[in-house]
Amino acid sequence: MRPERRLTKTALHQSPFAILGVTTRDDRRRIVELAEEKSLELDHEVCQKARSDLTNPRNRLSVEMAWLPGVSPRKASQLFDSLVHNPMAIREESGLPTLAHLNLLAAAFEAVDGEHDADDLAEFIMETAYLAEELSPEDVLRDLNEDRAVSGFPEVRALDQIEAELNERKRYYRIAIKDALDRLPPMTLIQVMTEAVDGVTSGGEDHAPGLVDDLVDSYEVETQGILQKEAENVHKLIKVAREHADSGEAAVKPYVDKLDVVARNWDKIAQPIQLSSKARGIDHEASRHLAYEIRSLAIDLFNKHDMLAQSQRLTGLIQELFSEVPEIADRVEEDADALADIFQQRQQAVARKDEWAREISYRAEIGVMFKDTLSISPQGVSWKGQNFPLDSITRVRWGGVSHSVNGIPTGTTYTIAFGNRSSEAVVELKKQDIYSTFIDKLWRAVCVRLLTEMLEALKDGRDLHFGDALLHDDGITLVKRKFLGSNEKVRCSWGQVHVWSADGSFCIGAKDDKKVNAGISYIHGANTHVLEQAIRMGFKKPGMRRLSELLQ
Repeated sequence: MRPERRLTKTALHQSPFAILGVTTRDDRRRIVELAEEKSLELDHEVCQKARSDLTNPRNRLSVEMAWLPGVSPRKASQLFDSLVHNPMAIREESGLPTLAHLNLLAAAFEAVDGEHDADDLAEFIMETAYLAEELSPEDVLRDLNEDRAVSGFPEVRALDQIEAELNERKRYYRIAIKDALDRLPPMTLIQVMTEAVDGVTSGGEDHAPGLVDDLVDSYEVETQGILQKEAENVHKLIKVAREHADSGEAAVKPYVDKLDVVARNWDKIAQPIQLSSKARGIDHEASRHLAYEIRSLAIDLFNKHDMLAQSQRLTGLIQELFSEVPEIADRVEEDADALADIFQQRQQAVARKDEWAREISYRAEIGVMFKDTLSISPQGVSWKGQNFPLDSITRVRWGGVSHSVNGIPTGTTYTIAFGNRSSEAVVELKKQDIYSTFIDKLWRAVCVRLLTEMLEALKDGRDLHFGDALLHDDGITLVKRKFLGSNEKVRCSWGQVHVWSADGSFCIGAKDDKKVNAGISYIHGANTHVLEQAIRMGFKKPGMRRLSELLQ
């Protein structure tokens, strides 16, 4: 542990009481005698001025209040010696009159140098500030008049004189502490101020003692220049980040990195002011302005360039640095919640996409001797070197044909076909498990989209051909088959038809006329399964008049 710094002379040593060796209880005659004696060893004018200050009623009050009022001469001598040899021990004294104790503490601050422990100095400032709040004009008046009753000087009767001198004393305490702070390295000074203000305000929640408020006001004036300079650096980085936003997140990130560093430097200096402002119930205007500038960048990066990560990072930075500014804290909390929701939605979307990818992905080898690979994934559907991207597929069909010899089943051949507007791949296989699994994957990957596109086309007023049938949004045109003469087209509403499956086809017929119908092959007709799904879903919807109602 570093030894305590010793003092050779303090402000108290400049007191007329100290210069002449006079006590607060010495009368006028004794003061004159001691002044004459001291003139033999000290400067005559200094001694005469000290005598004048102690004997002139107008001057004496200021001198008394800057000394140790209410302390006995013997105790005052002990304290005076302790102040020189171990100034910080004064902090441990108890039972002293408040004003006298504060005068001693102010002198002890002169022992603070650049190597003083920051935590201890912050505690020292808090102790002094709390003690200054206990100053009572009535108590000071009582202590002064008790000493004057012994010394023979007239009593002080005007309390407002005491109050005026106490204000001067408090100003002196602020100067003494400020001078001590000015002897510290800059970062230590900032640390001490932050710890002291944070301690007395409980993080900005409680009112600070007046002495701390005064210290913060002085600190704010002296740091205004550096804060303004750092704020300008923040503004420059915001401007450059905006200019590079069109080039992508990789171009913006280095400037956000620098902005993070500069903003933290700014906040470290501004922290005591922010805490004090919060405790006083006001916003620190410079913090408010800077926070909104950074927030504006965060909003632009997301709204205009979809840079969620950088926007969240800046929002988190504002929350961390400007939590002491209530208006900012509330507003940015809303921003953070909104961004968190968006982030969660995107994470869920990614998770759903990944899950969907797992659900539709499948790969199988088909063939006995020479095998070909049938596969489906988010990249598309592949067969024998042909690959169809999922979004390019416009038609699908599938089905199975059972074979038998002399009535004895010999197996089933399954067909799966898929293609775009210009080409089609046809897969034939024997294994039902591969067929069923692949159709399930194909439905999820392609057919759900085809179903939606079909309904949207109908909603837009388009008619769609399926074999002999013509599909409308509000019904379907079927064929009335005649034994003699030409077939007749009959338009039916959805309430006038029913559906069934027969002979490998999806069948639609009029309820009141068996001759009005259409059969569409599952295995040969494009998108027959999709059509069937749409109509059967529509029939399950109560009161359905148009198939496009399924989109609602």
